[in-house]
Amino acid sequence: MVITARALNRSTLARQLLLDRVPIGVGDAVRQVVALQAQQPGSPYVALWNRVAGFVPERLDEALDGYELVRSTLMRLTLHLVHTEDYRAFREGMEPTLRGSRLHDPRFKAAGFTAADADALLPGLLEYAGRVRSGAEMRARLEEVRGGPVEAVVWRMIRQYAPLWHAPTGPPWSFGTAQSFVTAGTLPVLADPEASTAGLAVLLRRYLEGFGPASVPDMAQFTTAPRGKVREALGLLLEGVPGLPGGNLPKLEQLEGPDGTVLYDVPGAPRPDEDAPAPPRLMAMWDSVLLAYADRARVIPSEYRRHVIRVNGDTLPTLLVDGYVAGVWRPVEGGVEASAFHPLPDDVWAGLAEEAAALGGLLAGRDPRVYGRYDHWWTKGLPAVETRVLPGA
Repeated sequence: MVITARALNRSTLARQLLLDRVPIGVGDAVRQVVALQAQQPGSPYVALWNRVAGFVPERLDEALDGYELVRSTLMRLTLHLVHTEDYRAFREGMEPTLRGSRLHDPRFKAAGFTAADADALLPGLLEYAGRVRSGAEMRARLEEVRGGPVEAVVWRMIRQYAPLWHAPTGPPWSFGTAQSFVTAGTLPVLADPEASTAGLAVLLRRYLEGFGPASVPDMAQFTTAPRGKVREALGLLLEGVPGLPGGNLPKLEQLEGPDGTVLYDVPGAPRPDEDAPAPPRLMAMWDSVLLAYADRARVIPSEYRRHVIRVNGDTLPTLLVDGYVAGVWRPVEGGVEASAFHPLPDDVWAGLAEEAAALGGLLAGRDPRVYGRYDHWWTKGLPAVETRVLPGA
């Protein structure tokens, strides 16, 4: 079966709950979309507002306070929000990447630490974090056990590698600049190749459920796992190994992409008609649909990519029009400033205005300038052909 580029776009939108807002709980929504980028604390709220019918931000607060949803360093070495039931497998799948990038970072070694040092320190640190501890407390504990001061980079690498969850610190977005941590409720198995391959297989099947059909390079981009590791885990899914996703489920399907690329998918997953209507959306910064593929043209036209994904990795909040990035937006005094990269018809502007009014209601109760610290990107040149300030609620 050959699938067109536009049909791939619609598959992504359907699985990411972006063709229609769905009446679904926040925990189930996060499981459906696999994970939410969470390095900017307000973004999971905006991401779920785009996807959940009648989204109530307090429900997300409650899910975070109760650790139904957890925030931790996972895919692409960045903070993600995932369901607690997914955390262990996802973390085991990411183990080789996290271990290699954090415990073998040259800065970590230059500070006098080795992977063996971290392995020796982790049990005590995890026991200490059995209840919520501030970042300052955790670093002080590390220095106490180590018997002297440790550089900031050491604490950063250890906390990103260790199976720690970020503990909520309060409004407006549950997590602030002051970080607190608690040991993961279900500890993953670390430094075990079999566990990591099995965990990666779980993660890849969940990825295909939420983002498929997709290629091996797409899966590697989403996870930052080496392509060889991806192929190894994918082999387990294709073979139907007992005890893994695919073991007691239909095996993966293979499709041909528009350029002949081999794509994989789970049987029965939504693949809407390529002409399915896609309403306009105001996407969060770092929304996963913008970052989940090696071929980002699935959602971002190639000529806009460098304007949306900046040189340092900042991924701006975007206008999604007919399923594709058509510009960027930012909150300003009086509403949402929307900058289109190509001319938009009046009915699209009207749809964006409705979205802006609804988003304004969410932001007003939390932080009307949620992305204000990133305004500098707007002063460095964007290819906007038209900019409008759309009134908030």
